[in-house]
Amino acid sequence: MGRADARRAQGREPRRARSGGIRRLFTWRKILGTFFGLCLLVMGAFAALYVYVDVPEANAQAQKQSNVYKYSDGTLLARSNSEVNREIVDLGVVPKSVQHAFVAAENKSFYRDQGVDLKGTARGLINTVSGKGKQGGSTITQQYVKNYYLTQDQTVTRKLKELVISLKVDQRTSKDDILAGYLNTVYYGRGASGIQAAAQAYYGVDAKDLDTSQGAYLAALLQAPSQYDWANASPAGKKLVKERWAYTLNNMVDEGWLDRAERDRMTFPVPDQPRAAPGMEGQTGYLVEAANDEMKRQGVTDEMLDAGGWTITLNIDKKKQKQLEKSVDRRLEDQLDRKNSKVDATVQAGATSVDPKTGKVVALYGGVGATEHYISNATRQDYQPASTFKPLVLASALENGATTQDGDLIGLNTVYDGTSRRPVVGSDIPFDPQNEDDISYDDPTVATAMDKSINSVFAQMVVDVTPAAVKKTALAMGVPDKNFPATPSLTLGTMNASTWDMAGVYATLDNHGKKVTPTIVKSAVHRDRTMEPVDGVGGQVISRASADTVTKALTEVVDVGSGREADTAAYDAAGKTGTAEDNKAAWFTAYTPELTTAVALFGESTKDGGGQVSLTGTANSGRANGGGFPARIWADYTLGALGGGSNATFDLEGVERGETTVTETPSATPSETPEPSRTPSEEPETPSATPSETPGEETPPAETPSGTPSVTPSVTPSTTEDPEEEDWPPGERPGSDSLPGQ
Repeated sequence: MGRADARRAQGREPRRARSGGIRRLFTWRKILGTFFGLCLLVMGAFAALYVYVDVPEANAQAQKQSNVYKYSDGTLLARSNSEVNREIVDLGVVPKSVQHAFVAAENKSFYRDQGVDLKGTARGLINTVSGKGKQGGSTITQQYVKNYYLTQDQTVTRKLKELVISLKVDQRTSKDDILAGYLNTVYYGRGASGIQAAAQAYYGVDAKDLDTSQGAYLAALLQAPSQYDWANASPAGKKLVKERWAYTLNNMVDEGWLDRAERDRMTFPVPDQPRAAPGMEGQTGYLVEAANDEMKRQGVTDEMLDAGGWTITLNIDKKKQKQLEKSVDRRLEDQLDRKNSKVDATVQAGATSVDPKTGKVVALYGGVGATEHYISNATRQDYQPASTFKPLVLASALENGATTQDGDLIGLNTVYDGTSRRPVVGSDIPFDPQNEDDISYDDPTVATAMDKSINSVFAQMVVDVTPAAVKKTALAMGVPDKNFPATPSLTLGTMNASTWDMAGVYATLDNHGKKVTPTIVKSAVHRDRTMEPVDGVGGQVISRASADTVTKALTEVVDVGSGREADTAAYDAAGKTGTAEDNKAAWFTAYTPELTTAVALFGESTKDGGGQVSLTGTANSGRANGGGFPARIWADYTLGALGGGSNATFDLEGVERGETTVTETPSATPSETPEPSRTPSEEPETPSATPSETPGEETPPAETPSGTPSVTPSVTPSTTEDPEEEDWPPGERPGSDSLPGQ
């Protein structure tokens, strides 16, 4: 029996027979026939789709709606303009070079193509099906069709309709008409739809007056209007938009629309600062902006907001909001002479008030008015929080069980060296900060150091805890990671933060260490979309004992320390003052058991481009520190917001006293030669021997010879003369105006 016969006897076919059968099943003829059959099927389906889909009526205008903003009680706060910010202009009005800029940026082949980009559309379809978003190229014609006839939905059906309608529009409509429609319908950011509104929003001119460079920026902007808006773009965003601006101009050169020599002379045209939309005057614009920003952080895009149809209820308490505005007017604006005083003209106030149990932002003050000062002083992050950061140094020390260089556990009674300009010990980075007015203190406790805001104590404490550990604690509590150095200098609050940020941080202390995230949107309802509200209260970021110990220290700051302007029997309060380097910012951030509020003044130049300037001389009051105007605004607002006061008291547990090697005195005094023959009630023999008041942030300097501490009676708030009230001429007040961190 042969080998083949044997295989057949065993029921197996020869290998050649099997492979031959496969080849007969998948022949080239059959493969090609199947391919062409599929092509004919797709062509037939597209032909049917082409016949079925007609160019619809324009619906962009009809679908635009207003957004409604409400106070927490449901009463109306504002309504965005029901009319879209758009003014249709003829293409002939737009300079030819500006027209070419848009074509160069978006669709170089616009004048040559058939209105569609098959590769780009296919890529977009694949990305849509695979869930990769709206990536993929489109022609100007396709974008015009999407904006003018269709919706922004990212679906396969919409993309197929866009393809068919674009082909028909390209056949029936001139290129100039398509370009005109595109320029008049596309969204540019800043609430501007259409090139005329965009020209006004970014450069304050009509579309007819745009130059080539400005037109190239507006064209570059379309790729990412929010990310590329120069006014609020990140460094990365600014880099990207400048690159796209250059790309646009280079394409114009390649297409013969711009001379190379002229291109080389062009510089980037920085756009104007944004202006608030009409109807957004006063605090309304700031509140609406804060709500919109929070919605964007939750995934609602500019396009979704611009389409309208939202009913947005804010957490803003109408009565508290009005009270905050009145308090700023009464305690600050009524004291300023903005017209005749160059210093007063630079003063900007900001405030954020939060419910510490929920995180709800119940009141916010963004500035003199959104149509006059566009940047919100409540949420801006370009100034330093100064000594309002010191409580976080203590919180981190407690949380990490840190000890001094001598091995003593850090707590409220722990004693430190209060010598001004004392070099820190144990750091590879030298640091020897000056105390306020260069005053030295003999053996102050941590509690006293907080009362007096003693820089040398907290500089050493940062080293004892380590800067990295302090930064970790601060980030966990809500301080933003903006220009945040992990060095000993961070004790002076040298990072950047807003009143919104610091209100959240102090609310976390108020809430016994549970993280509080300020949130302004109570609900945002839309027929076709949803937004998940922010949860204002998170988990425990520092222990209750640590938080409550810091609160205990901060109650004394208000009772007898630098924040005594806010002291009253009407409520229980804890807080901290802060004055930034060169007196460019002054803070008072404080809380009661029911309300946490951060108030700050910022010195902002009135010249083009702004810039930080000193607040010294504000309202002819000398150095504007945190214990002055900010504390008075806080106290006035808090009293009114609490309905005249509150019986609520701080429920403190596990307060850490720490270790001490000397008996704590009622208050630390500047070091001086001991005078055993004089009792505390006697007057000093010379006026300069002992300060006439408890040293605070604004106390004039005293003599500081070495010696043992002496005791002076604590001065009650009712009899303490507030140095802020002294009538010192600008720049002549005793002490250093350049001292940071107080």
